[in-house]
Amino acid sequence: WLVIDRKVYDVSKFSKQHPGGSRVISHYAGQDATDAFVAFHNDKSLVRKYLKSLLIGELAPDQPSFESNKKKSLLEDFRELRCTIEKMGLLRPNYIFFFLIFLHLLVLDAASWLTVWYFGISLVPFLVGMAFFTIAQIQMGWFQHDLGHCSVFRKPKWNRILQLVVINVLKGLPASWWNHLHNQHHAKPNCFRKDPDLNMHPLLFSLGKTLSVEVSMGMAGEAKILKLESYRVRVSGLQLARYNVFSFFSLEKRRRSSCLTIISISISSVTVYILLYNQEEKVVGKH
Repeated sequence: WLVIDRKVYDVSKFSKQHPGGSRVISHYAGQDATDAFVAFHNDKSLVRKYLKSLLIGELAPDQPSFESNKKKSLLEDFRELRCTIEKMGLLRPNYIFFFLIFLHLLVLDAASWLTVWYFGISLVPFLVGMAFFTIAQIQMGWFQHDLGHCSVFRKPKWNRILQLVVINVLKGLPASWWNHLHNQHHAKPNCFRKDPDLNMHPLLFSLGKTLSVEVSMGMAGEAKILKLESYRVRVSGLQLARYNVFSFFSLEKRRRSSCLTIISISISSVTVYILLYNQEEKVVGKH
C-alpha cells in the first residue's frame, strides 16, 4: 500500500506490471509517494485512470501524509517551488538545443573513427581520435540521460526510441538496464539498499553519520561477495566483465531492444580490429 494525495492505493499486483519496474513502486510501500508520483509521470490525468481500480481508501483526517522523519515545511516549500518552475515554463524542452547536441556528438564520433582510418595509428592521430571518441561518449551519456527522463519529447515513445539509438547502438549499453537502475536512484536518492548508486559505490558516496553507519553495517555481511566480484573483474578484464553483466541482464529481462547492445558491441569491436589491422598492413607494406 502507498499514499498519493492522501488517497491509499493497493499496488501489490500492479507493481509487477508497472512500466517503471516493480522496485521503484515497491520502494514506497507504506509511505507517501505523492512527490515521486508527480515527478515521474508527465501525463498525470492518464495515469490516474489506472489508479481508480487500485484505490482502497483515504487517510484519516488526523493522519499526516508524510513520514515522521520529514519536515512538513520543507515538503511544502519544495512543492511550491516546483509549481513556480512549471508556470515559468522552465521544464519545456528546447528542440533546437537537443538537435544540436545530437548532431555534434554524431560528428565527434564519426571524426574519431575517420581520424584513425585516414591518418593511421601513430601517436598524434591516436590521441586526437581518442579525444574525439571520449568527448562523444560522454555527451551521449548525458543526452540519453535526458531521453531516459522523457525530457526531450512530449511523448514518452519518442524519447524511448531515440534513447535506444543513443545508448544501445552508439554506446553499446542496454537502455533497459540504465532505466532500471536510474529510476530507483531518483525514486529514493541516497537511501541505502534502495538507491542502486549507493549499492554500487557505497564507500565513495556515503556521507553523514546515519548513512555511514548503515553502509558500514551492510558492508560487513557483503565483504565476501565484493571480494569475489573484484577478483572476477581482475581475471576477466573490465570490458569483458561489463559485456557479460549487460548481456546477462538483457537476456534475463527478455528485452528485445537490449539485444541491440550485444550486436553493437560485437560490431564495434570487430570494426576496431579491422581498422587497426588494415593500418598495420599499410605500414608493413610501405617498409
